[in-house]
Amino acid sequence: MSQSVTPAAPTTPAAPADTPASPSGTASPSGTASPAAAEPADRPAPTVKPTPRIGVLVVAYNAETTLAETLDRIPEDVRARLAEIMIFDDASKDATLDVARKWRDSHPETKTVVVKHLDNLGYGGNQKAGYAAAIEHGLDIVVLLHGDGQYAPECLGEMVQPLLDDEADAVFGSRMMRKGAAREGGMPLYKYVGNRILTTAENKLLGSDLTEFHSGYRAYRVSVLKDLPIQQNTNDFDFDTQIIVQLVATGARIVEIPIPTYYGDEICYVNGVKYARDVIKDVVSYRLTKAGFGTNSWVPTDAEYGLKESEGSSHKIITAMFGELPPSRVLDVGCSGGQLSKLITEAGHKVTGLDVVEIPGVRDTVAEFVLADLEKGLVDQVGTGYDVVVAADVIEHVSDPQQLLSEMAQVVRPGGEVIISTPNFGHWYSRGRVALGLFDYDRRGILDATHLRFFMRRGLRRLFDRAGLKLVELNYSGLPFSVVSEAKPGPVGRVASAIDRGLVRLRPTLFGYQFVARLTPAGRPAKPQD
Repeated sequence: MSQSVTPAAPTTPAAPADTPASPSGTASPSGTASPAAAEPADRPAPTVKPTPRIGVLVVAYNAETTLAETLDRIPEDVRARLAEIMIFDDASKDATLDVARKWRDSHPETKTVVVKHLDNLGYGGNQKAGYAAAIEHGLDIVVLLHGDGQYAPECLGEMVQPLLDDEADAVFGSRMMRKGAAREGGMPLYKYVGNRILTTAENKLLGSDLTEFHSGYRAYRVSVLKDLPIQQNTNDFDFDTQIIVQLVATGARIVEIPIPTYYGDEICYVNGVKYARDVIKDVVSYRLTKAGFGTNSWVPTDAEYGLKESEGSSHKIITAMFGELPPSRVLDVGCSGGQLSKLITEAGHKVTGLDVVEIPGVRDTVAEFVLADLEKGLVDQVGTGYDVVVAADVIEHVSDPQQLLSEMAQVVRPGGEVIISTPNFGHWYSRGRVALGLFDYDRRGILDATHLRFFMRRGLRRLFDRAGLKLVELNYSGLPFSVVSEAKPGPVGRVASAIDRGLVRLRPTLFGYQFVARLTPAGRPAKPQD
Protein backbone atom coordinates (compact mmCIF):
# COMPACT_ATOMS: atom_id res chain seq x y z
CA MET A 1 0.00 0.00 0.00
CA SER A 2 1.36 3.38 -0.89
CA GLN A 3 0.78 6.19 1.54
CA SER A 4 0.77 9.70 0.12
CA VAL A 5 2.35 12.26 2.42
CA THR A 6 1.99 15.93 1.58
CA PRO A 7 4.25 18.56 3.11
CA ALA A 8 2.24 21.59 4.22
CA ALA A 9 3.65 25.07 4.22
CA PRO A 10 3.27 27.19 7.38
CA THR A 11 0.10 29.26 7.32
CA THR A 12 -1.16 32.21 9.24
CA PRO A 13 -3.54 31.08 12.01
CA ALA A 14 -7.18 31.82 11.37
CA ALA A 15 -8.94 34.56 13.28
CA PRO A 16 -10.51 33.67 16.62
CA ALA A 17 -13.81 31.89 16.31
CA ASP A 18 -15.76 34.80 17.83
CA THR A 19 -14.76 37.31 15.14
CA PRO A 20 -18.04 39.05 14.09
CA ALA A 21 -19.16 38.16 10.59
CA SER A 22 -21.51 39.85 8.14
CA PRO A 23 -24.62 38.05 6.83
CA SER A 24 -22.68 37.33 3.61
CA GLY A 25 -20.03 35.50 5.63
CA THR A 26 -17.32 38.19 5.58
CA ALA A 27 -16.14 40.43 8.41
CA SER A 28 -15.78 44.17 7.93
CA PRO A 29 -12.33 45.74 8.57
CA SER A 30 -13.59 47.27 11.80
CA GLY A 31 -14.89 43.96 13.06
CA THR A 32 -18.55 45.07 12.89
CA ALA A 33 -21.13 43.44 10.67
CA SER A 34 -21.60 45.17 7.29
CA PRO A 35 -25.10 45.55 5.84
CA ALA A 36 -26.32 43.04 3.28
CA ALA A 37 -29.26 42.92 0.91
CA ALA A 38 -32.33 41.18 2.30
CA GLU A 39 -32.79 37.60 1.15
CA PRO A 40 -36.13 36.48 -0.36
CA ALA A 41 -38.33 34.94 2.33
CA ASP A 42 -38.70 31.65 0.42
CA ARG A 43 -34.96 31.12 -0.06
CA PRO A 44 -33.47 28.63 2.45
CA ALA A 45 -30.98 30.06 4.89
CA PRO A 46 -27.33 29.32 4.02
CA THR A 47 -25.82 26.38 5.88
CA VAL A 48 -23.32 27.54 8.47
CA LYS A 49 -20.54 25.05 9.00
CA PRO A 50 -19.92 24.62 12.74
CA THR A 51 -16.54 25.70 14.06
CA PRO A 52 -14.42 22.61 14.71
CA ARG A 53 -13.74 21.95 18.38
CA ILE A 54 -9.97 21.79 18.84
CA GLY A 55 -8.33 20.30 21.90
CA VAL A 56 -4.75 19.86 23.05
CA LEU A 57 -3.70 16.72 24.89
CA VAL A 58 -0.62 17.46 26.99
CA VAL A 59 1.07 14.25 28.13
CA ALA A 60 3.28 14.87 31.14
CA TYR A 61 5.54 12.82 33.39
CA ASN A 62 7.80 14.50 35.96
CA ALA A 63 7.46 17.77 34.05
CA GLU A 64 7.25 20.25 36.95
CA THR A 65 10.09 22.41 35.57
CA THR A 66 8.83 22.60 31.97
CA LEU A 67 5.04 22.24 31.95
CA ALA A 68 3.98 25.82 32.71
CA GLU A 69 6.47 27.31 30.25
CA THR A 70 5.32 24.88 27.56
CA LEU A 71 1.69 25.92 28.04
CA ASP A 72 2.62 29.62 28.07
CA ARG A 73 4.31 29.19 24.69
CA ILE A 74 1.01 28.33 23.00
CA PRO A 75 0.24 31.50 20.95
CA GLU A 76 -2.60 33.54 22.44
CA ASP A 77 -4.58 33.65 19.19
CA VAL A 78 -4.38 29.86 18.96
CA ARG A 79 -5.27 29.41 22.62
CA ALA A 80 -8.38 31.52 22.07
CA ARG A 81 -9.58 29.00 19.48
CA LEU A 82 -9.16 25.96 21.69
CA ALA A 83 -12.20 24.21 23.12
CA GLU A 84 -10.04 22.83 25.92
CA ILE A 85 -6.59 21.80 27.05
CA MET A 86 -6.31 18.39 28.69
CA ILE A 87 -3.27 17.83 30.89
CA PHE A 88 -2.75 14.13 31.62
CA ASP A 89 -0.18 13.52 34.35
CA ASP A 90 1.01 9.92 34.16
CA ALA A 91 1.54 9.37 37.92
CA SER A 92 4.47 11.78 38.16
CA LYS A 93 6.66 11.59 41.23
CA ASP A 94 7.28 15.34 41.36
CA ALA A 95 4.99 18.38 41.58
CA THR A 96 3.66 18.16 38.00
CA LEU A 97 0.08 17.97 39.26
CA ASP A 98 0.46 21.12 41.37
CA VAL A 99 2.00 23.02 38.45
CA ALA A 100 -0.84 21.92 36.17
CA ARG A 101 -3.50 23.02 38.66
CA LYS A 102 -1.80 26.34 39.25
CA TRP A 103 -1.63 27.07 35.51
CA ARG A 104 -5.28 26.10 35.11
CA ASP A 105 -6.39 28.37 37.95
CA SER A 106 -4.36 31.30 36.62
CA HIS A 107 -5.85 30.99 33.13
CA PRO A 108 -9.63 30.85 33.67
CA GLU A 109 -10.22 32.04 30.10
CA THR A 110 -8.93 28.67 28.81
CA LYS A 111 -10.89 25.58 29.70
CA THR A 112 -8.30 23.25 31.18
CA VAL A 113 -8.85 19.71 32.42
CA VAL A 114 -6.21 18.23 34.70
CA VAL A 115 -6.03 14.46 35.21
CA LYS A 116 -3.52 12.50 37.26
CA HIS A 117 -3.39 8.73 36.91
CA LEU A 118 -2.99 6.83 40.16
CA ASP A 119 -0.77 4.31 38.36
CA ASN A 120 1.71 4.93 35.57
CA LEU A 121 0.00 3.88 32.33
CA GLY A 122 3.03 4.33 30.12
CA TYR A 123 3.48 6.73 27.21
CA GLY A 124 1.01 4.83 25.03
CA GLY A 125 -1.44 4.18 27.86
CA ASN A 126 -1.54 7.89 28.69
CA GLN A 127 -2.38 8.72 25.09
CA LYS A 128 -5.14 6.09 25.02
CA ALA A 129 -6.76 7.71 28.05
CA GLY A 130 -6.39 11.15 26.49
CA TYR A 131 -7.88 10.20 23.14
CA ALA A 132 -10.77 8.44 24.86
CA ALA A 133 -11.43 11.74 26.67
CA ALA A 134 -11.21 13.66 23.38
CA ILE A 135 -13.89 11.40 21.91
CA GLU A 136 -16.04 11.64 25.03
CA HIS A 137 -15.74 15.45 25.12
CA GLY A 138 -16.87 15.78 21.50
CA LEU A 139 -13.65 17.25 20.11
CA ASP A 140 -13.14 17.34 16.35
CA ILE A 141 -9.36 17.76 16.39
CA VAL A 142 -6.84 16.82 19.06
CA VAL A 143 -3.19 17.81 19.15
CA LEU A 144 -0.62 15.77 21.06
CA LEU A 145 1.84 18.02 22.92
CA HIS A 146 4.60 16.88 25.24
CA GLY A 147 4.83 18.59 28.61
CA ASP A 148 8.64 18.72 28.49
CA GLY A 149 8.62 21.41 25.78
CA GLN A 150 10.65 19.39 23.27
CA TYR A 151 8.06 20.10 20.56
CA ALA A 152 7.34 23.74 19.75
CA PRO A 153 3.88 24.89 20.94
CA GLU A 154 4.42 27.92 18.68
CA CYS A 155 3.67 25.63 15.70
CA LEU A 156 0.32 24.50 17.04
CA GLY A 157 -1.68 26.67 14.63
CA GLU A 158 0.24 25.26 11.67
CA MET A 159 -0.34 21.74 12.95
CA VAL A 160 -4.12 22.03 12.86
CA GLN A 161 -4.49 24.03 9.64
CA PRO A 162 -4.37 21.06 7.20
CA LEU A 163 -7.11 19.43 9.29
CA LEU A 164 -9.21 22.59 9.22
CA ASP A 165 -8.72 22.78 5.45
CA ASP A 166 -9.77 19.12 5.12
CA GLU A 167 -6.44 18.24 3.54
CA ALA A 168 -5.48 15.65 6.13
CA ASP A 169 -6.70 13.16 8.70
CA ALA A 170 -3.45 13.34 10.63
CA VAL A 171 -0.66 15.92 10.73
CA PHE A 172 2.85 15.07 11.90
CA GLY A 173 5.51 17.60 12.84
CA SER A 174 8.78 16.49 11.22
CA ARG A 175 12.25 17.51 12.34
CA MET A 176 13.74 15.96 9.22
CA MET A 177 12.01 17.95 6.48
CA ARG A 178 14.57 20.77 6.55
CA LYS A 179 18.05 19.50 5.76
CA GLY A 180 20.41 19.85 8.71
CA ALA A 181 17.78 21.37 11.02
CA ALA A 182 17.66 18.40 13.40
CA ARG A 183 21.38 18.45 14.13
CA GLU A 184 21.42 22.24 14.37
CA GLY A 185 18.65 21.98 16.96
CA GLY A 186 20.77 19.77 19.18
CA MET A 187 19.63 16.27 18.21
CA PRO A 188 22.47 13.93 19.24
CA LEU A 189 24.23 12.25 16.31
CA TYR A 190 23.33 8.73 17.46
CA LYS A 191 19.64 9.67 17.67
CA TYR A 192 19.76 11.33 14.26
CA VAL A 193 21.37 8.30 12.62
CA GLY A 194 19.01 5.92 14.41
CA ASN A 195 15.99 8.01 13.39
CA ARG A 196 17.02 7.97 9.73
CA ILE A 197 17.76 4.23 9.67
CA LEU A 198 14.51 3.28 11.40
CA THR A 199 12.39 5.65 9.28
CA THR A 200 13.89 4.26 6.07
CA ALA A 201 13.23 0.68 7.17
CA GLU A 202 9.67 1.45 8.28
CA ASN A 203 8.87 3.25 5.02
CA LYS A 204 10.18 0.29 3.06
CA LEU A 205 8.09 -2.20 5.01
CA LEU A 206 4.92 -0.09 4.96
CA GLY A 207 5.19 1.36 1.47
CA SER A 208 4.95 4.88 2.91
CA ASP A 209 7.18 7.91 2.37
CA LEU A 210 7.25 9.80 5.65
CA THR A 211 10.30 11.91 6.41
CA GLU A 212 10.11 10.96 10.10
CA PHE A 213 8.33 8.19 12.01
CA HIS A 214 9.57 9.20 15.45
CA SER A 215 8.21 12.66 16.11
CA GLY A 216 5.82 12.94 19.03
CA TYR A 217 4.18 16.09 17.70
CA ARG A 218 0.87 14.95 16.19
CA ALA A 219 -2.58 16.31 15.35
CA TYR A 220 -5.46 13.99 14.56
CA ARG A 221 -9.02 14.15 13.30
CA VAL A 222 -10.89 12.62 16.24
CA SER A 223 -13.39 10.80 14.01
CA VAL A 224 -10.46 8.93 12.45
CA LEU A 225 -9.02 8.01 15.84
CA LYS A 226 -12.42 6.73 16.87
CA ASP A 227 -12.40 4.23 13.99
CA LEU A 228 -8.92 2.87 14.79
CA PRO A 229 -8.38 0.03 17.29
CA ILE A 230 -5.99 2.18 19.35
CA GLN A 231 -7.13 0.68 22.64
CA GLN A 232 -5.43 -2.53 21.45
CA ASN A 233 -2.12 -0.70 20.96
CA THR A 234 0.90 -1.02 23.20
CA ASN A 235 1.19 1.14 26.32
CA ASP A 236 4.88 1.68 25.57
CA PHE A 237 6.77 4.24 23.48
CA ASP A 238 6.13 2.44 20.19
CA PHE A 239 2.45 3.42 20.47
CA ASP A 240 3.19 6.23 18.00
CA THR A 241 4.53 3.76 15.43
CA GLN A 242 1.49 1.52 15.77
CA ILE A 243 -0.85 4.43 15.18
CA ILE A 244 1.07 5.34 12.00
CA VAL A 245 0.69 1.74 10.84
CA GLN A 246 -3.05 1.91 11.51
CA LEU A 247 -3.40 5.16 9.59
CA VAL A 248 -1.49 3.78 6.61
CA ALA A 249 -3.48 0.52 6.71
CA THR A 250 -6.80 2.38 6.55
CA GLY A 251 -5.70 4.81 3.82
CA ALA A 252 -5.87 7.90 6.04
CA ARG A 253 -4.40 11.12 4.68
CA ILE A 254 -1.16 12.07 6.43
CA VAL A 255 0.44 15.49 6.06
CA GLU A 256 3.83 16.47 7.45
CA ILE A 257 4.93 19.98 8.31
CA PRO A 258 8.46 21.08 9.28
CA ILE A 259 9.00 21.86 12.96
CA PRO A 260 12.08 23.10 14.82
CA THR A 261 14.21 20.69 16.82
CA TYR A 262 14.91 21.41 20.48
CA TYR A 263 16.94 19.30 22.89
CA GLY A 264 17.41 20.73 26.35
CA ASP A 265 18.08 19.21 29.74
CA GLU A 266 14.86 17.16 29.81
CA ILE A 267 15.21 13.58 31.00
CA CYS A 268 14.75 10.90 28.33
CA TYR A 269 12.90 7.82 29.58
CA VAL A 270 13.20 5.88 26.31
CA ASN A 271 15.42 2.81 26.14
CA GLY A 272 16.77 3.31 22.62
CA VAL A 273 17.68 -0.30 21.88
CA LYS A 274 14.34 -1.65 23.12
CA TYR A 275 12.49 1.10 21.24
CA ALA A 276 14.25 0.28 17.95
CA ARG A 277 13.47 -3.40 18.39
CA ASP A 278 9.83 -2.69 19.21
CA VAL A 279 9.12 -0.40 16.24
CA ILE A 280 10.66 -2.80 13.73
CA LYS A 281 8.74 -5.65 15.35
CA ASP A 282 5.53 -3.62 14.94
CA VAL A 283 5.89 -3.02 11.21
CA VAL A 284 7.03 -6.61 10.57
CA SER A 285 4.08 -7.90 12.62
CA TYR A 286 1.78 -5.73 10.53
CA ARG A 287 3.15 -7.15 7.29
CA LEU A 288 2.79 -10.71 8.59
CA THR A 289 -0.74 -10.08 9.84
CA LYS A 290 -1.79 -8.58 6.50
CA ALA A 291 -0.30 -11.66 4.82
CA GLY A 292 -2.47 -13.83 7.08
CA PHE A 293 -0.09 -14.91 9.82
CA GLY A 294 -1.17 -14.23 13.39
CA THR A 295 -4.10 -12.25 14.73
CA ASN A 296 -2.62 -9.00 16.07
CA SER A 297 -5.66 -7.19 17.40
CA TRP A 298 -4.16 -3.72 16.89
CA VAL A 299 -3.89 -4.22 13.11
CA PRO A 300 -7.10 -2.97 11.42
CA THR A 301 -9.28 -5.67 9.89
CA ASP A 302 -10.10 -5.50 6.19
CA ALA A 303 -13.77 -4.86 5.45
CA GLU A 304 -13.83 -7.61 2.82
CA TYR A 305 -11.86 -10.60 1.69
CA GLY A 306 -9.30 -9.82 -1.00
CA LEU A 307 -9.30 -11.35 -4.46
CA LYS A 308 -6.65 -14.05 -4.98
CA GLU A 309 -5.21 -13.03 -8.34
CA SER A 310 -1.95 -15.00 -8.53
CA GLU A 311 -1.54 -17.74 -11.11
CA GLY A 312 -2.98 -21.04 -9.90
CA SER A 313 -5.03 -19.44 -7.09
CA SER A 314 -8.59 -20.56 -6.34
CA HIS A 315 -10.12 -17.42 -7.83
CA LYS A 316 -8.06 -17.83 -11.01
CA ILE A 317 -9.28 -21.43 -11.33
CA ILE A 318 -12.92 -20.39 -10.76
CA THR A 319 -12.82 -17.54 -13.29
CA ALA A 320 -11.27 -19.93 -15.83
CA MET A 321 -14.20 -22.30 -15.28
CA PHE A 322 -16.69 -19.52 -15.97
CA GLY A 323 -14.76 -18.64 -19.11
CA GLU A 324 -15.66 -22.07 -20.50
CA LEU A 325 -19.41 -21.74 -19.76
CA PRO A 326 -22.09 -20.17 -21.98
CA PRO A 327 -23.82 -17.04 -20.61
CA SER A 328 -25.46 -18.20 -17.40
CA ARG A 329 -27.61 -17.09 -14.51
CA VAL A 330 -25.22 -17.22 -11.53
CA LEU A 331 -25.75 -17.04 -7.77
CA ASP A 332 -22.60 -15.91 -5.90
CA VAL A 333 -23.10 -17.09 -2.31
CA GLY A 334 -21.07 -15.03 0.15
CA CYS A 335 -20.05 -12.50 -2.49
CA SER A 336 -18.39 -10.06 -0.02
CA GLY A 337 -17.44 -6.88 -1.92
CA GLY A 338 -18.21 -8.43 -5.30
CA GLN A 339 -14.66 -8.69 -6.65
CA LEU A 340 -15.17 -12.24 -7.93
CA SER A 341 -18.72 -11.38 -9.08
CA LYS A 342 -17.28 -8.60 -11.22
CA LEU A 343 -14.93 -11.02 -13.00
CA ILE A 344 -17.78 -13.49 -13.58
CA THR A 345 -19.96 -10.66 -14.97
CA GLU A 346 -17.15 -9.59 -17.29
CA ALA A 347 -17.07 -13.20 -18.60
CA GLY A 348 -20.64 -12.66 -19.87
CA HIS A 349 -22.78 -13.97 -17.01
CA LYS A 350 -25.66 -12.43 -15.04
CA VAL A 351 -24.76 -12.53 -11.34
CA THR A 352 -26.93 -12.31 -8.24
CA GLY A 353 -24.78 -11.64 -5.18
CA LEU A 354 -25.77 -12.78 -1.71
CA ASP A 355 -24.18 -12.07 1.66
CA VAL A 356 -25.03 -11.41 5.29
CA VAL A 357 -23.50 -7.90 5.14
CA GLU A 358 -23.50 -5.33 2.36
CA ILE A 359 -20.02 -4.05 1.50
CA PRO A 360 -20.19 -0.53 0.00
CA GLY A 361 -20.05 -0.71 -3.80
CA VAL A 362 -21.09 -4.36 -4.11
CA ARG A 363 -24.29 -3.48 -6.01
CA ASP A 364 -22.13 -1.98 -8.77
CA THR A 365 -20.58 -5.41 -9.41
CA VAL A 366 -23.74 -7.56 -9.63
CA ALA A 367 -27.05 -7.48 -11.46
CA GLU A 368 -28.87 -7.97 -8.17
CA PHE A 369 -27.76 -8.07 -4.53
CA VAL A 370 -29.62 -9.97 -1.79
CA LEU A 371 -28.93 -9.28 1.87
CA ALA A 372 -29.46 -12.66 3.52
CA ASP A 373 -28.29 -14.89 6.33
CA LEU A 374 -26.60 -18.04 5.00
CA GLU A 375 -27.65 -19.89 8.15
CA LYS A 376 -31.36 -19.41 7.40
CA GLY A 377 -31.81 -21.18 4.09
CA LEU A 378 -31.36 -20.07 0.48
CA VAL A 379 -34.54 -21.08 -1.39
CA ASP A 380 -36.88 -18.65 0.37
CA GLN A 381 -34.38 -15.82 0.01
CA VAL A 382 -33.09 -16.15 -3.55
CA GLY A 383 -35.45 -18.53 -5.38
CA THR A 384 -34.40 -21.36 -7.71
CA GLY A 385 -33.41 -22.07 -11.31
CA TYR A 386 -29.83 -20.81 -11.33
CA ASP A 387 -27.48 -22.26 -13.95
CA VAL A 388 -24.48 -22.02 -11.63
CA VAL A 389 -24.10 -21.46 -7.90
CA VAL A 390 -20.64 -20.47 -6.70
CA ALA A 391 -19.45 -20.29 -3.10
CA ALA A 392 -15.81 -19.22 -2.96
CA ASP A 393 -14.31 -19.62 0.52
CA VAL A 394 -17.71 -19.78 2.20
CA ILE A 395 -18.59 -23.23 3.58
CA GLU A 396 -15.83 -23.09 6.19
CA HIS A 397 -17.53 -20.04 7.73
CA VAL A 398 -20.95 -21.58 8.44
CA SER A 399 -22.00 -23.80 11.33
CA ASP A 400 -23.68 -26.41 9.10
CA PRO A 401 -21.93 -26.62 5.72
CA GLN A 402 -23.87 -29.78 4.74
CA GLN A 403 -27.16 -27.92 5.08
CA LEU A 404 -25.86 -24.99 3.01
CA LEU A 405 -24.58 -27.31 0.27
CA SER A 406 -27.93 -29.16 0.23
CA GLU A 407 -29.73 -25.85 -0.28
CA MET A 408 -27.31 -24.88 -3.06
CA ALA A 409 -28.22 -28.18 -4.77
CA GLN A 410 -31.89 -27.14 -4.53
CA VAL A 411 -31.54 -23.63 -5.99
CA VAL A 412 -29.53 -24.76 -9.04
CA ARG A 413 -31.53 -26.06 -12.04
CA PRO A 414 -31.37 -29.75 -13.05
CA GLY A 415 -28.09 -30.25 -14.88
CA GLY A 416 -26.68 -27.04 -13.45
CA GLU A 417 -23.38 -26.69 -11.61
CA VAL A 418 -22.17 -25.85 -8.13
CA ILE A 419 -18.61 -24.51 -7.76
CA ILE A 420 -16.97 -24.55 -4.34
CA SER A 421 -13.58 -23.46 -3.00
CA THR A 422 -12.43 -24.08 0.55
CA PRO A 423 -9.03 -24.34 2.34
CA ASN A 424 -7.15 -27.65 2.58
CA PHE A 425 -6.39 -28.33 6.24
CA GLY A 426 -3.99 -31.04 5.07
CA HIS A 427 -1.65 -28.38 3.63
CA TRP A 428 1.93 -28.53 4.98
CA TYR A 429 1.48 -25.21 6.84
CA SER A 430 -1.46 -26.29 9.00
CA ARG A 431 -0.07 -29.83 9.35
CA GLY A 432 3.22 -28.42 10.59
CA ARG A 433 1.56 -26.09 13.08
CA VAL A 434 -0.37 -29.00 14.58
CA ALA A 435 2.59 -31.40 14.56
CA LEU A 436 4.81 -28.89 16.37
CA GLY A 437 2.15 -28.07 18.94
CA LEU A 438 1.86 -24.51 17.55
CA PHE A 439 -1.75 -24.57 16.42
CA ASP A 440 -3.39 -21.16 16.62
CA TYR A 441 -5.59 -19.02 14.42
CA ASP A 442 -4.42 -16.47 11.86
CA ARG A 443 -6.00 -13.32 10.44
CA ARG A 444 -6.66 -15.04 7.11
CA GLY A 445 -5.81 -18.21 5.18
CA ILE A 446 -6.31 -21.83 6.21
CA LEU A 447 -6.32 -21.03 9.93
CA ASP A 448 -8.49 -17.91 9.57
CA ALA A 449 -9.91 -17.04 13.00
CA THR A 450 -13.43 -16.83 11.52
CA HIS A 451 -13.40 -20.41 10.19
CA LEU A 452 -15.81 -22.75 11.95
CA ARG A 453 -14.95 -25.88 9.99
CA PHE A 454 -11.76 -27.45 8.58
CA PHE A 455 -11.65 -29.87 5.64
CA MET A 456 -9.31 -32.49 4.21
CA ARG A 457 -9.95 -34.30 0.94
CA ARG A 458 -11.67 -37.43 2.26
CA GLY A 459 -13.96 -35.52 4.59
CA LEU A 460 -14.85 -33.03 1.87
CA ARG A 461 -15.87 -35.83 -0.51
CA ARG A 462 -18.12 -37.32 2.17
CA LEU A 463 -19.66 -33.90 2.77
CA PHE A 464 -20.53 -33.54 -0.92
CA ASP A 465 -22.14 -37.00 -1.01
CA ARG A 466 -24.28 -36.30 2.06
CA ALA A 467 -25.41 -32.96 0.60
CA GLY A 468 -26.63 -34.63 -2.60
CA LEU A 469 -23.86 -33.31 -4.85
CA LYS A 470 -21.86 -35.34 -7.35
CA LEU A 471 -18.18 -34.42 -7.71
CA VAL A 472 -17.35 -33.74 -11.37
CA GLU A 473 -13.89 -32.21 -11.01
CA LEU A 474 -11.54 -31.50 -8.09
CA ASN A 475 -8.73 -28.97 -8.49
CA TYR A 476 -6.06 -27.77 -6.09
CA SER A 477 -4.75 -24.22 -5.88
CA GLY A 478 -1.28 -23.11 -4.88
CA LEU A 479 -0.26 -20.53 -2.30
CA PRO A 480 -1.93 -17.12 -2.94
CA PHE A 481 1.26 -15.11 -3.43
CA SER A 482 -0.72 -12.04 -4.50
CA VAL A 483 -2.28 -11.92 -1.00
CA VAL A 484 0.99 -12.51 0.86
CA SER A 485 2.69 -9.68 -1.05
CA GLU A 486 0.76 -6.61 -2.17
CA ALA A 487 3.47 -5.73 -4.69
CA LYS A 488 3.87 -7.41 -8.07
CA PRO A 489 6.12 -10.46 -7.68
CA GLY A 490 9.75 -10.07 -8.67
CA PRO A 491 12.02 -12.81 -10.06
CA VAL A 492 12.26 -14.56 -6.67
CA GLY A 493 8.48 -14.47 -6.21
CA ARG A 494 7.86 -15.86 -9.70
CA VAL A 495 10.31 -18.71 -9.14
CA ALA A 496 8.73 -19.50 -5.73
CA SER A 497 5.27 -19.52 -7.31
CA ALA A 498 6.42 -21.85 -10.09
CA ILE A 499 7.99 -24.26 -7.57
CA ASP A 500 4.81 -24.21 -5.48
CA ARG A 501 2.66 -25.06 -8.51
CA GLY A 502 4.96 -27.94 -9.32
CA LEU A 503 4.70 -29.31 -5.79
CA VAL A 504 0.89 -29.02 -5.94
CA ARG A 505 0.87 -31.20 -9.06
CA LEU A 506 3.29 -33.67 -7.43
CA ARG A 507 1.38 -34.12 -4.16
CA PRO A 508 -1.82 -32.07 -4.03
CA THR A 509 -3.05 -33.24 -0.62
CA LEU A 510 0.13 -31.88 1.01
CA PHE A 511 0.88 -28.81 -1.09
CA GLY A 512 -2.59 -27.84 -2.35
CA TYR A 513 -3.64 -24.67 -0.52
CA GLN A 514 -7.32 -24.85 -1.44
CA PHE A 515 -9.77 -27.28 -2.98
CA VAL A 516 -11.77 -26.05 -5.97
CA ALA A 517 -14.63 -28.44 -6.67
CA ARG A 518 -17.02 -28.59 -9.61
CA LEU A 519 -20.24 -30.41 -8.71
CA THR A 520 -23.70 -31.17 -10.01
CA PRO A 521 -26.89 -32.18 -8.13
CA ALA A 522 -27.12 -35.96 -7.76
CA GLY A 523 -30.90 -36.19 -7.46
CA ARG A 524 -32.61 -35.32 -4.21
CA PRO A 525 -30.12 -34.25 -1.50
CA ALA A 526 -29.45 -36.86 1.16
CA LYS A 527 -30.85 -36.37 4.61
CA PRO A 528 -28.33 -34.44 6.79
CA GLN A 529 -26.30 -36.72 9.04
CA ASP A 530 -26.01 -36.16 12.77
